Amino acid sequence: MIKIRLMTRIQVIMMTGALLLASCGAAVPELTPTVTFNADDVRTQAVGTFSADLTQTALAAPTDTPTATPTLPTLATLPASTASTPFGAATVAGAAPTSVTSCYGLTFVSDVTIPDNTQMTPGKAFTKTWKVLNAGSCAWEAGFKFGLTGGEAMGSSPLTLQSSVAAGAQFDLSVPMTAPNTPGTYRGNWRMSTASGQFFGDEVYVVIVVGGGAAATSTGAAATAIPTATPTQP
Repeated sequence: MIKIRLMTRIQVIMMTGALLLASCGAAVPELTPTVTFNADDVRTQAVGTFSADLTQTALAAPTDTPTATPTLPTLATLPASTASTPFGAATVAGAAPTSVTSCYGLTFVSDVTIPDNTQMTPGKAFTKTWKVLNAGSCAWEAGFKFGLTGGEAMGSSPLTLQSSVAAGAQFDLSVPMTAPNTPGTYRGNWRMSTASGQFFGDEVYVVIVVGGGAAATSTGAAATAIPTATPTQP
């Protein structure tokens, strides 16, 4: 009997404790987070997110690289030539190349002395004179040379002008010569040049017959009628 009462009390005590515990637990309110929304904050965050997305998209997009425009090379301007070369002219071997100055000219007029095929005794001294015209637009200057360009020199030397000859003026070119000692027909070709060696104008010539030799068949003194090579420059 005592045992039953003791157990009953224990049960009551346990139930009472359970009730107390239950009542204490019920007194503690459940914590539930409360979220408060602000419309302006939501809009601000949305705009910021959209702007960030646009920025990332722009950075990720490929950048257009300007295409290089090809540049054409500039052609160098070639200097204009002021010299002319006579057509069909031959160059003497070893002669320094020079060019003919276009403003100078010489035209044969006549043989003043020693016409073509003049008979000469061997070793005879004579003077050949040509009348020529300054047919250019420039005066012949002192120092210009009239010299042999082919054939027989006949003991002669180049003639150097001692004074100028105006454009359009006629002038006598006289060269002392000596007939060769051997019979035959002899011919020498002559031409005017500047002091620096630029040949110009007609080529003239002298033809003599020594000791009864055969006369030359060519006549006249103009350079255009002479099929001989003349030293000119390219």
